[in-house]
Amino acid sequence: MQKWKLVSLAVAAIILLAIIVLPRIAKIIFIKQAEESASSLLKNSNVEGSKPIDRNDLQGLPSPVQKWLLNSNAVGKERITTVRLKQEGQMRTKKDGPWMPIKADQYYTVDEPGFVWIADVRMAPFVHLSGIDTFKSGKGSMKIKLFSLIPVVNANAAEIDSGTLMRYLAEIPWFPSAALDPNIKWEGIDNYSAKATIGYKGITVSGIFTFTKNGDIESFKGKRYREMNGKYELNDWGGRYKGAKEFDGWRIPEKATVIWFEEDGEFNWYEARLSEIEYNKPEIY
Repeated sequence: MQKWKLVSLAVAAIILLAIIVLPRIAKIIFIKQAEESASSLLKNSNVEGSKPIDRNDLQGLPSPVQKWLLNSNAVGKERITTVRLKQEGQMRTKKDGPWMPIKADQYYTVDEPGFVWIADVRMAPFVHLSGIDTFKSGKGSMKIKLFSLIPVVNANAAEIDSGTLMRYLAEIPWFPSAALDPNIKWEGIDNYSAKATIGYKGITVSGIFTFTKNGDIESFKGKRYREMNGKYELNDWGGRYKGAKEFDGWRIPEKATVIWFEEDGEFNWYEARLSEIEYNKPEIY
């Protein structure tokens, strides 16, 4: 009897150890693989210095876009070719769902539009999700794993390609000189809004940016694919930007809220705040 008790205790100890250790090992492996993906993205970027932006580069852009770039301190700066940032915030999966704390690192290339977003979400004490969103060479993907181990989402489709390029477009307020990218075409709407269309690797998406009177960027809205009941549908999607602040010499929004615009109202599901951002430093943290 005593022997079986010892065996039971040993088995319980092994199981407990596995529960504690396996997720930690899985998280290390997940982050390493995600960072390798980010490294390969940055490695292919054009890191050579470019001629500083001058006012002539803004000619032909809609007036609110010109005002935004001037207000962002673009003139006199080198064009941004790579970005790395850290953000923290919260997310939820439904309107009445609980908010879950999140921290993320993100890397972008601008000469060839792309990004890798690496996130850690705390669902509950001792329960976490690891996520990676990527857009590389015109292909998007989304992977989420419980405890960095158990697959929850593994999405690759033409709709994901389109959706991740839309996300890239919506996030250019964090690296304003991307507005000068020849892949992006601008159409003026009025004094406070303009439509941006980006075409890359056979994918085209567009959305409308709005701006404040003093030239800060205010919001973005377009149509993005969303998976609903096992199939993809185009839904209104976008976000709002707040807290203009100077980072690395650029005036950009510190905070962003991501929103699905539904028939019965807005579903703001992700809120982020920049804690750090660096330009033209093509290295992982």
